[in-house]
Amino acid sequence: MCGIAGIWNHNSKQKATDALHKMNQAMVHRGPDDSGVFVDDDVALAHQRLAIIDLSPAGHQPMSGGNESLQLIFNGEIYNFHEIREELSDVKFKTETDTEVILEAYAKWGEECLQKFNGMFTIVIWDKKNRKLFIARDRLGIKPLYYYFKNNQLIFASELRTLLASGFVPRKIDQNSLSDYFMYQTVHAPDTMVNDVKMLMPGHYINVDQNGFEIKEYWNLIKNTSSASSGHSYDQVTETIRELFGNAIQRRLVSDVPFGAFLSGGIDSSAVVGYMSRYQKEPVKTFHISFDESEFSEAKYARLIADKFGADHHEFRLTPDDFLNKLPEAVNALDHPSGDGPNSWLVSKITRENGVTMALSGLGGDELFAGYPVFNRSLKLRSLSGFYKLPVSIRKVIGQILMLGNNSATRRKLISLISLPNNTIQETFPLSRQLGSISTVENLLTGIHFNDRVKKIMHVADKNEIEKLPILSQVSYGEISSYMQNVLLRDTDQMSMASALEVRVPFLDHHLVEYVMGIKDDFKAPVTPKKLLTDSLKDLLPDEVVSRKKMGFTFPWDHWIKNQLNTFCETRIQSLAERPFINEKTLLTKWNDFNRGGTQVRWPDMWIAVVLENWIVQNEIEN
Repeated sequence: MCGIAGIWNHNSKQKATDALHKMNQAMVHRGPDDSGVFVDDDVALAHQRLAIIDLSPAGHQPMSGGNESLQLIFNGEIYNFHEIREELSDVKFKTETDTEVILEAYAKWGEECLQKFNGMFTIVIWDKKNRKLFIARDRLGIKPLYYYFKNNQLIFASELRTLLASGFVPRKIDQNSLSDYFMYQTVHAPDTMVNDVKMLMPGHYINVDQNGFEIKEYWNLIKNTSSASSGHSYDQVTETIRELFGNAIQRRLVSDVPFGAFLSGGIDSSAVVGYMSRYQKEPVKTFHISFDESEFSEAKYARLIADKFGADHHEFRLTPDDFLNKLPEAVNALDHPSGDGPNSWLVSKITRENGVTMALSGLGGDELFAGYPVFNRSLKLRSLSGFYKLPVSIRKVIGQILMLGNNSATRRKLISLISLPNNTIQETFPLSRQLGSISTVENLLTGIHFNDRVKKIMHVADKNEIEKLPILSQVSYGEISSYMQNVLLRDTDQMSMASALEVRVPFLDHHLVEYVMGIKDDFKAPVTPKKLLTDSLKDLLPDEVVSRKKMGFTFPWDHWIKNQLNTFCETRIQSLAERPFINEKTLLTKWNDFNRGGTQVRWPDMWIAVVLENWIVQNEIEN
């Protein structure tokens, strides 16, 4: 796991070298173990190394290969590099790294090498002979890649702040992304909050040379969904899931540094710890953060799992003051503004401080196995085909009757859902995922082009292709392509790497994802929480964990923002209100209503505004 950066088609070796040193300095937290640069007439590459596999100096990057005709920088891990290495039996390897295997795989198979890789990665290869630059991102978007392409020059990096540190990228906000941010608490790739800066999409690669710049797709979640479960019994399906999940865990235990696991006490993290305990001799090191307030504590469930599997359990009990004192540092660690993140920052920091360099996470289990309320809600909406045949005007009247005496956010969203033109997942999912309604965001922003990015995500795919998927898999497609990739994975990367901690996500092994996406709804329906997953694990998890109410990693934000964090938040709210793209009266009215305890404004509505202003100031972003 590392940080990478580079410039293609620079005008001066000296200017490129100076920029690389600035970029390396901006991402030194991602790789404190080693630093390297490579500069020639066309390309300049920079690398910060966090050594995980082959800790020797032989793993230094940029690394050359392919008979010295290739130069590579790489962020991530290729879990099956030993198998690929066996296929390259004619190569005399100099190191034990997966990095060298990537180089030689590309030298032999070219772009097709991506089909062989099982891992999380951003790969950059400079082909000196053909003067071509190749950049690829993993299938699910676990590792990020930001880029800026202007005037036939390409600048790229693992982090947005690294890109800005080059001095070549204007620090100007992308106002067209503001509506996306306030609706969904993030900006969806390929767009970012910085004007003209893009993210390479998951499952895509770039080829650039003097003849042109092109982006190609090599993997697609819908097109690569497997039909292998078709015609199989429930028992056969659960057996396959058990095997695929076990394989995913085993692959992710390859490491030359101390490692452990995040353990919340929920189904997903407990499953990860349970399987880890099967495949390693030493007790699994587990890490859990809890609060003194029992309402927000999952500590007893984490301890239950740790005891069951004989883990070396580390529980850290925090008071609100403990966390609040660290919060400014957590917010400043955000490379890209997001409505989430401090929780990931905190558990990553504590894990790293306790001698662990790599940790496994249960991220992805909810998206694959229907763990969110939106899955059941979508099934119910799809069952109302007769109701949706009624004229919209009549449905709205019914909605208004339902609203009588109840104007909660949940009820308002329900009314919006039943007023949609139809009940397809392509229509209902974007609305289900919205944090702020279209009308609310339109009132908040001034002179902004309005753009519903999640609706675009759901409609980019060929309608016939997506509708071939089971209903729950259509929802999984939406979750994976929006919230998971653009909030959970991006926040996990930026917040864990802020402490130089590598996080691996076995639920996102592409073999497991492709198989589960093809399973029919009858098998996957969450009659009980993530029933298909828990049935696949048989007696691995105790009933107390399987049947308990889902909590997630929750902080008492509403109380904090109104009390201990009030001054911190109000300063930033008032500053944001003065910006030309914000309707000052609307924002300040929302803030005052929230502080008075009004039910129309929730804490996430305020927190994303606070985070945005903090990020703008910290990164010196212009309006």
